[in-house]
Amino acid sequence: MTEHDEVDVAEMFTETYWDERYRTRDALWSGQPNATLVAEVSGLSPGQALDAGCGEGADSIWLAGRGWQVTGVDISAVALDRAAAHAAAAGPEIAERIGWQQADLLDWDPGQDQYDLATAHYMHFPPGSRDKAFRRLAAAVRPGGTLLIVGHHASDIGTVPRPPVPELFFSGDDIAALLDRDGWDVITNAAAAREASHPEHGHQVTLHDAVLRARRHPAPTER
Repeated sequence: MTEHDEVDVAEMFTETYWDERYRTRDALWSGQPNATLVAEVSGLSPGQALDAGCGEGADSIWLAGRGWQVTGVDISAVALDRAAAHAAAAGPEIAERIGWQQADLLDWDPGQDQYDLATAHYMHFPPGSRDKAFRRLAAAVRPGGTLLIVGHHASDIGTVPRPPVPELFFSGDDIAALLDRDGWDVITNAAAAREASHPEHGHQVTLHDAVLRARRHPAPTER
């Protein structure tokens, strides 16, 4: 969005809003996997992965191409249809590794100990709802598995168009505080800088992503 008012912010969390956003453009996102996902996950052994807020499916497709069995979840049926088409175009060996599911991540419960990787990129909710959603994602990670949360840092407000609502944004510390310190090791906690083109005038700007990658402690070895 290039403009954000109170109505926009109130509607940002609805299926109708996101379906309309996707319908207005042939491709809302770049079609490439998020660079932080590639950097943080490339060294992990493939298993079961949850891509929360999967959008048009680029991250899910990248994971499937590296041997992961992926569940891609999004609120928008339009996005999921587009993601499934992209996966099919990538080939049956990719498409067969991904299951697509429509759900409102504000309420959806992925279950306990279901995934070796749970990842969410740029999923911005109000603090109370955000904490509940991210706690559910953390609970869905199996012992020994990985949680990766990436979001726009609040310092980007004013640099590029963002909703002028600072509480929608978070830091790695905010997410780390939701985790049981005795049950997780924080691997990455950063405000990572990256260069991007301004969506209005095309000039290069420096943006910052809040990145939190944590590994859940393995289950105790049975004697």
